[in-house]
Amino acid sequence: MALKKGDFVEIEFTGKITDSGEVFDSNVKSELEKLHAGHDHEPVEAQPFVFALGEGMFLKAIDDFLIGKPETSAEYELDLVPENAFGKRNSQLIQTMPASVFRDKNISPVAGAVLDFDGRAGKILAVSGGRIIVDFNHTLAGKPVSYKIKLIKKITNQDAKVNAVNKFFFGKEPEFKIEGKKLILQLESQLAPLGQLFKDKYKEILGLELEVKEPEAEKSAQGDKKSQ
Repeated sequence: MALKKGDFVEIEFTGKITDSGEVFDSNVKSELEKLHAGHDHEPVEAQPFVFALGEGMFLKAIDDFLIGKPETSAEYELDLVPENAFGKRNSQLIQTMPASVFRDKNISPVAGAVLDFDGRAGKILAVSGGRIIVDFNHTLAGKPVSYKIKLIKKITNQDAKVNAVNKFFFGKEPEFKIEGKKLILQLESQLAPLGQLFKDKYKEILGLELEVKEPEAEKSAQGDKKSQ
C-alpha cells in the first residue's frame, strides 16, 4: 500500500547544503559525529525520527515526496531548490536595531552571533556604533539543499505516535494514558497552557481528545506548600 497524509513513519535522514556538501541536520550516528566534531559538549545521541506525513512536523517538500511512496523500507535522495526548502532570502528580514535593545538585556552584540529575539532567531551581521544589523532570514534561506532519506517503516503503534507528537510539541515524552478516544497527558504547570493550545492539533493528528493533568509529584508538592 502507498503512504498517505496522516500516516506516521520512522526515517533516518541527512540534510546537506548542495553546493558545499556540508551536513546541517541528521539523525544518523556517523553524520552526527562529524557534525558535532570539535564541539565541547556531550555527543548527541542518534535517535529515530517519527512523524506524521502532511502535518507540519517536518519539511513540507519531504512530506509531499513521501506521500504516495510504498510503505516498504526504501532509500531515497531528494534535491530541493530554496523555494521548496527554507525559502529565498528576503531583504526585508535584514533589520537595523538600536544598541539600546541589547544594552537593556545586558547583551554585548558580536558579529556572527545568533540570538533569540522574542522567539525569532536573528544573526548579527554587523555592529557599527549605535546600530546593529540583524538578519532574521533562516540560516539556510536561499540555499539549495539535498536529503538522503531512509524510510524504515510505517508506524502503527498508538503509543509511539503519541510519543512522536509529544516530542514535537514539547521536546520531551511526558507520561500519558489513553482511555477510549481521550488522551490524558501529564504536563508540568509551566507547560500546561501549551497543551491547551495544541488540543485541536492533537485531535487532527491523532484523533484523540486531549486532557491535560499535572503530574502527581507536582500536585503533592503544591499540597505540601499549602499545608505549611
